[in-house]
Amino acid sequence: MDKGEEDDDEEAWLQLRPVEPLPSQCCGSGCSPCVFDLYQRDLASWEAARASKDRSLLSGEETQSCPSKLTPETFLAFCISATDRLTKDTYLVRFALPGNSRLGLRPGQHLILRGIVDGLEIQRAYTPISPANAKGYFEVLIKCYPTGLMSQYVESWKAGDTAFWRGPFGGFFYKPNQYGELLMLAAGTGLAPMVPILQSITDNAEDETFITLVGCFKTFEGIYLKTFLREQARFWNVRTFFVLSQENSLEQLPWSYRDKTHFGRLGQDLIEELVGSCRRKPFALVCGSAEFTKDVAGYLLSAGLAEDSYFLF
Repeated sequence: MDKGEEDDDEEAWLQLRPVEPLPSQCCGSGCSPCVFDLYQRDLASWEAARASKDRSLLSGEETQSCPSKLTPETFLAFCISATDRLTKDTYLVRFALPGNSRLGLRPGQHLILRGIVDGLEIQRAYTPISPANAKGYFEVLIKCYPTGLMSQYVESWKAGDTAFWRGPFGGFFYKPNQYGELLMLAAGTGLAPMVPILQSITDNAEDETFITLVGCFKTFEGIYLKTFLREQARFWNVRTFFVLSQENSLEQLPWSYRDKTHFGRLGQDLIEELVGSCRRKPFALVCGSAEFTKDVAGYLLSAGLAEDSYFLF
């Protein structure tokens, strides 16, 4: 092989080299494998193939076209069947599944969504709120922000569009009757992982776990899934409470909410009251902003819960 052919061959190998992800392509949720883990795996395969000058070694890489099953490594296309605007900035989006197939997630697990805005690839984590046994569809609750890149992408969606997901991810695996009581503490769309866990319990007549769910929102109008939560609260083992940070008048609320709504923020005193009112020894589930999650974890420790008695989504 002369020098010109060697240069051409080197250029061909460089074109096959995996591209290192941008920081925006990491959702920051601690997924395993992360997009950077996948890059390191593909880079090691490329280096081994290049050293042995055997491109066939690259054929083992996952294709990005259309795998037959959802996996953590490879994005799979799903068709949007409906979008419903719940509040001024939050959407409930339904995705179609082939036939009567199921997504295959355990309650509370999340997926990674890939979006491209102005040529920049971004990835974010979202938790389906549809029942784990839902057939033919799954639903995701997504809050949009004025300056969010993924928000621009989501707000452009319409029925018939396609979005790409990979997963599942998540380290909490619920088992029926595993805990005496679940204390669910959620802020905003942090409600999402609580919904399928809650429904899996109330759908199972053999599961006698008590649930105390606390949803933290700015206003009464901003509470997500009111009908669902009202129906769930009718079960003998479910209690629901709300903490509203921008309301201050019980008279402005429907009668059914007045005895279970607190104003302000979820703080130490209220956490201690909730823990103390649990009917059995509680295991807490916490999901919200990073600040909310950190603060609530501290409150739980101060209220007497051990670190192995709560899970932070």
